[in-house]
Amino acid sequence: MIEHTFPIAEQLIFNALQLTQRLFQQLNQEADSLVRTPQSGFINTVANNKRDLVTQLDLFNKQLEQILAAEQLPHSQHGINSYFQMAMIANLSSDTMKINWENMMSLCAECKHLNEKNGASIDILARNNKRTLHILKGKSEVVTSYGRDGSTISEFQNSTLVSV
Repeated sequence: MIEHTFPIAEQLIFNALQLTQRLFQQLNQEADSLVRTPQSGFINTVANNKRDLVTQLDLFNKQLEQILAAEQLPHSQHGINSYFQMAMIANLSSDTMKINWENMMSLCAECKHLNEKNGASIDILARNNKRTLHILKGKSEVVTSYGRDGSTISEFQNSTLVSV
């Protein structure tokens, strides 16, 4: 059966590597934009592009799961390694596919790290914007601190600088 699934798997992994490379580029563009003055329009465009790429990668994952199931292998790294071994036993050259897989997995780890970093930056910007809007609108902020025993203490603080 691997003789039938191998060319499909090879193409799927190649395509997924390209998608992952595009996702990495989008994440780098997002990170660059967050370092400079963030522009919400550009960040929204990047977010939409990332969502489309992730949707395509999810489809790849489902297709790969079907290929592994056809070979009665688990949908895991162990299953992929077993697939490569089966290809080698069947005298199918899987060297390029293995390299593409390893590159994709490495790039996925970098994407995950960069996405978490970008998300943290966006969260900080959103909290700062929310706090600034509260100050400008004259709303009180709740300040939470901790007592000696570790219990939380919430105090209302009115530090309005400008009321709009």
